[in-house]
Amino acid sequence: TSNKRTLRTLFRATALPPPVISETSPSQKKLLAYHRGKEQQEMINQLLIDRALEVYYITMDETDKDETAAPVTELPSTVRKYFFIQSYYLFLKKCVQSNPVVPIQQQWLRSVLAMVPQSLMEGRDRELLTEDLLKEIVRDYEKSMQRCVLRRALIKPDIEELDKLEEEAPLPSLPLGMDFSSTWHNSYIRAKKEIISTLHILHPTMKTLLDFGYTAFFNFLVVDFSSSRLKGPVDCKSFKTDASLSCSKAEGEIMSTWHQRVIGLFTQSEALDGVKLDQLESFYNCVAVLMSNQLKELLQRTTKVFVKLFDSEDRSHLPLFKMDLTFDENRMEFYPSLQDLEEAILFVVDCIGHTLQNVQTIPAWLTGGTATLDAELPAHTVQWAKSTLKRSIKDNLEGPKEHFKGYVESYGWLVDGTAEEQIKRFVAEQPSFDEYT
Repeated sequence: TSNKRTLRTLFRATALPPPVISETSPSQKKLLAYHRGKEQQEMINQLLIDRALEVYYITMDETDKDETAAPVTELPSTVRKYFFIQSYYLFLKKCVQSNPVVPIQQQWLRSVLAMVPQSLMEGRDRELLTEDLLKEIVRDYEKSMQRCVLRRALIKPDIEELDKLEEEAPLPSLPLGMDFSSTWHNSYIRAKKEIISTLHILHPTMKTLLDFGYTAFFNFLVVDFSSSRLKGPVDCKSFKTDASLSCSKAEGEIMSTWHQRVIGLFTQSEALDGVKLDQLESFYNCVAVLMSNQLKELLQRTTKVFVKLFDSEDRSHLPLFKMDLTFDENRMEFYPSLQDLEEAILFVVDCIGHTLQNVQTIPAWLTGGTATLDAELPAHTVQWAKSTLKRSIKDNLEGPKEHFKGYVESYGWLVDGTAEEQIKRFVAEQPSFDEYT
């Protein structure tokens, strides 16, 4: 057609300015030549940008063109420059995205399917769902590969309009602090050797120590009131005495069995096989931590079992307490008081926490020192036990409180002076014999 544009018509010959003939010095000629060359270079660069924009506009799809937009050549030079960069980037982006990507390996898909339980893949509907999922995986893989290739091949210009044109979310960045470019095998082997040489919990003596603790403590409680209900009601003082005696007896039994076996283990030379002299202190520290953890676990388990006895939803093992309803100085009340009852129950938690607090460490026993193991009940365990017991005691005392309230309502008038006032008024009226009767 008559208006068809070609590369030949677009790139016309550049018209250079005519030479200036004048009498000038060599220095002036050199300076003029420099300025003339700089102007020519700027003219050529601007011409190339204009021609490239026009070529790009011609090669654009019809759907991408905006008929109402102003011609490229009529835009300001700065705008034309940014438009050229933006258009050139989008053109190169299309070229990169049009290239085929490496297809996903079938072995990867089979590995993905192998991790799905067989029960979730049975049935015709499940098979169709599996096919759809695999197609979605392939699409996501190809899309990710295209984006990665584009990210590596092109550097996105810092132009605000490009962010509006591109709807794709940015690629996820690599986790901070992780370097996947270096091999891990050598560092893994090195760390493994370091662990074997310094982590004493892997020493055979520690396994024997664990066996001693499991045998001694797996079915043992410092205080056991699970059968208290079968013995009938008990007063608060006897309850506290029984708890103290039980803790003392349990501590003596543990020291004569478990602790003696541990001491006997470390009196043998085989217990320190492979332990270097400079590692002896850290080895015994590991022994102390292991023994402390075993004692703490025993005390925590005993505390939890004791708290469970007062569960309001299961009263089959709830201890029975002997309470007297007393009358003194024209006042009815429980003896011991409800506050004394609560104090007696919480006393057991403290008694458990004070048990096994003077167990010597192995180096202290061997050298005659005074260092002891850290077997203290954690503060959060004590706080949980006491708060739970207080709530349970309050719930379980609702019955006795109602019983006490019924006594006051039925017989309180006999002890608060009301009955005595009625008798005096009746006698003062001088009733007849029948009224007396």
